[in-house]
Amino acid sequence: MINRRDFVIGSAAALGSMAFRPLNFFNADFPVVRTPLAQRKFTDDTVEAVISRIKGKCADKELAWLFENCFPNTLDTTVDYTVTHGRPDTFVITGDIDAMWLRDSTAQVWPYLPLCHLSEKLKSLLTGVVNRQVDCINFDPYANAFYKTAKVGEWASDHTDMKPGIHERKWEIDSLCYPVRLSYHLWKETGDAGLFTAEWLRAANAIYKTFTEQQRLNDRGPYRFGRTTSWSTDTVPGNGYGNATRPNGLIHSIFRPSDDATLYPFLIPANFFAVVSLRQMAEILTGVYGEKELAGKCQALARQVEEAIYKVAVIKHAAFGDIFAMEVDGFGNALFQDDANVPNLLGLPYLGALRSSDPIYKRTRKFILSESNPYFFRGKEAEGIGSPHTLINQIWPIGVIMRAMTSDADDEILRQLRILKRTHGGTGFMHESFDKDDSSKFTRKWFAWANTLFGELILKIEKERPHLLKVVL
Repeated sequence: MINRRDFVIGSAAALGSMAFRPLNFFNADFPVVRTPLAQRKFTDDTVEAVISRIKGKCADKELAWLFENCFPNTLDTTVDYTVTHGRPDTFVITGDIDAMWLRDSTAQVWPYLPLCHLSEKLKSLLTGVVNRQVDCINFDPYANAFYKTAKVGEWASDHTDMKPGIHERKWEIDSLCYPVRLSYHLWKETGDAGLFTAEWLRAANAIYKTFTEQQRLNDRGPYRFGRTTSWSTDTVPGNGYGNATRPNGLIHSIFRPSDDATLYPFLIPANFFAVVSLRQMAEILTGVYGEKELAGKCQALARQVEEAIYKVAVIKHAAFGDIFAMEVDGFGNALFQDDANVPNLLGLPYLGALRSSDPIYKRTRKFILSESNPYFFRGKEAEGIGSPHTLINQIWPIGVIMRAMTSDADDEILRQLRILKRTHGGTGFMHESFDKDDSSKFTRKWFAWANTLFGELILKIEKERPHLLKVVL
């Protein structure tokens, strides 16, 4: 997410000459842009072995170079790992913002999850992320981003219950889903239930409580938000509660995963994610804690939310038929668009919310990847999904990557790889967004989520479609 005070477009010249010479200047050799070994925050031999393996398999040397730079970027530059009183603790900044988002921190370490059974170091690192996330949720389940210490940040004057240690207090459903996703899959990957402590159980109770509060079936709940700002999407209408809704079982999300305010507070991709997370929580609560009562409540809430999605959010579009709206209000109003930030409609199969073969998803996907979606842009250099967060004509690499991650077609995946290869602005890294006509104009030169997600894509291709790595793009 961009810092609203620093909304500037980067350029090649701004980041140093070496990394920005035309790539054909180097022929088959590419500049070293990865953080030097002595300056890396965390190193692991298993990760280096994966990099070597992929470099050996990639026929396209520039793609291999991008993987070498991007895949370890979270470990190289963003993690602060310690062990205190025998308990791993990992604080993860997003990159050029020195705060930890519950969403980003999960997404940033996610590609390392399959390596945890091979490396105790990585397993401990990811356990530390879970521990830190649990502490954050127990501190304030409505906050989305935190500092490592009790720092008073730049948004301390926001009109909400701000406290030292909170960077932003924007209520986003996915902020509570991502830690569940990481916990559940770390458990499944390693078979180790040791991360499920009394603090984790307390956080699970807080997640369930917050979700039910934000169904607003009886009242508007305790959360409200306002900010004194000229950016309309950085504050909230309705006296801080959001635009009016008719309660129907869905969970209100006052902000999107882009950190922009919702237009209609029932954000459908985030509600889908909540269904997945509630069912994962129920399995953990039953299998690890024996907490059958809370597990049953989570299952019931998941069913209620899922039923409401299909009741009020599947709406007939004039050109595409019955598709999922991105946001609804319960009164029949709907927002037809998608946003590159995940959870989004495009990424629902990636999150395990439904299958890519689902007929409603397939129609929704056609809409998303068309110019009927107001945030799908096509320009001289690329096409892809953007976000109101970066205004118009800015394509997000995360959206390009997610299109490839959810595709069943070789040619579509290759097209996305070609886009990623030619739009990194000569830096060797992914960015938040780039101009559809000139990728040397980009936002956020250091955005670890996009980097490691790119690494995850290449590993998925290696596992499922290894023949694509033999293509010179």
